[in-house]
Amino acid sequence: MIIREANEVDWENIYPIFRSIVESGESYAYPHDLSSEQARRLWMEQAPSFTVAALEGNAVLGTAKVGPNRPGRGSHVATASFMVHPDYQGQGVGRQLGNYVLTWARDHGYHSIQFNAVVETNDAAVRLWQSLGFNILATVPDAFDHPVHGLVGLHVMYLIL
Repeated sequence: MIIREANEVDWENIYPIFRSIVESGESYAYPHDLSSEQARRLWMEQAPSFTVAALEGNAVLGTAKVGPNRPGRGSHVATASFMVHPDYQGQGVGRQLGNYVLTWARDHGYHSIQFNAVVETNDAAVRLWQSLGFNILATVPDAFDHPVHGLVGLHVMYLIL
């Protein structure tokens, strides 16, 4: 697998992943009815942030976006978001994307990385981030409306780099 910065040509392969993950309603609060162009504006980041694609051949297995969590005096803390194609979940794609982002953030001088909204019922993601050293700082109760579990919490997760 190769992870590299995503380009506009990659979007046609990233959008089906985005649409599938968002439509499942289990891990992202994005609206379900976004057009490809609306979704692209949300996912394909502009500098100083950027978006990556995890590729095997021409297939996009997953994607992530990374950059400063806040501008100005908060820009020493990174943040990131991840999506893995449903057919490739559980095969290490998320871990490789996570390691890529952590290495990038360290190499670019970030002090820490914060995930602002990890759905508490997304057990695979919570386990992955904890295995990479993240701690749950807080859980905002009832902040996410899950299609199966109803109102569930959102974890704020943090790692000093």
